[in-house]
Amino acid sequence: MSTTTAAASDEKPAILKWASKDGEFRRQQSTFRDTIEADPNAKFAAEPDRYHLYISWACPWAHRTALVRQLKGLDKLIGLSVVDYLMLDKGWKFSTAEECPGAIPDTINNAQHIRDLYFKVNPDYEGRFTVPVLWDKKLETIVNNESSEIIRMFNTAFNQYLDKEHAELNYYPESLRKEIDENNEWIYDTINNGVYKSGFATTQAAYERNVYPLFKSLDRVEKMLEGKKYLIQDTFTEADIRLFTTIVRFDPVYFGHFKCNIGSIEHNYPNILKWARRIYQKPGVKETVNMDHIKGHYYMSHRQINPTQVVPVGNGPDLDVPVDQ
Repeated sequence: MSTTTAAASDEKPAILKWASKDGEFRRQQSTFRDTIEADPNAKFAAEPDRYHLYISWACPWAHRTALVRQLKGLDKLIGLSVVDYLMLDKGWKFSTAEECPGAIPDTINNAQHIRDLYFKVNPDYEGRFTVPVLWDKKLETIVNNESSEIIRMFNTAFNQYLDKEHAELNYYPESLRKEIDENNEWIYDTINNGVYKSGFATTQAAYERNVYPLFKSLDRVEKMLEGKKYLIQDTFTEADIRLFTTIVRFDPVYFGHFKCNIGSIEHNYPNILKWARRIYQKPGVKETVNMDHIKGHYYMSHRQINPTQVVPVGNGPDLDVPVDQ
């Protein structure tokens, strides 16, 4: 039986070192920031079957892009690969559907890991190997790996190739942009990223600096939704999509795993729960919510938080309970 010294046992693989030295989690900025445009003369022109989306069903940032791809009917124009939910020392990996139900292998680059795509584009790449990745098959490069920008491309760039119904869907309408942007800012900082800043904190002070603002913002959202169907002017927008992918993970993952346990969506936020059910019940949405991947990823990959890798059986509130649309 082998033993390790205390110093050695404290040494985590790089993939598990999320927090800074002061105990705070700071999210790295995305590095590929090009844009697909409707202009046929653009470097990255919108064309059917030219682009491919790499995601994880587990990741809330990647989930945004899968959701808009589905809602806008872009599944017929943009291919999809889905990584295995288990992230080991080499990061996101590809598996067959037999090895990991719900996974879709990379048939474009035949990559074994997401990192292979980053190194294909830049052999000296030193950042994190994140999803989503929007890939250009024509130029064989990464267009963008920032989810907030990808969903805006999906919102309008391909409209000329869509039927009238899908082309008219607009999740970032001009008249609401200022309000959407203002709400996105604090929701991102305190809720979308707030759960991570709470969960990946490695000091009590860092945890408390983030968990209290998180619940203050959830209280704010709860009040915003009083008597309303959606966040912004009762219109379903990207603000709802961006928040939904965090809320759907809140009770099954963030409440326990990330210690965000001042309250739960099911028991303390009735307006948010009704809102989440309304979105979940839209055609095509529930197909993008894979709770096996979500729970399996967080509880089995974050071994610095959950070394036993035991996955809780509960899936959070029943989102199929009917609500008015």
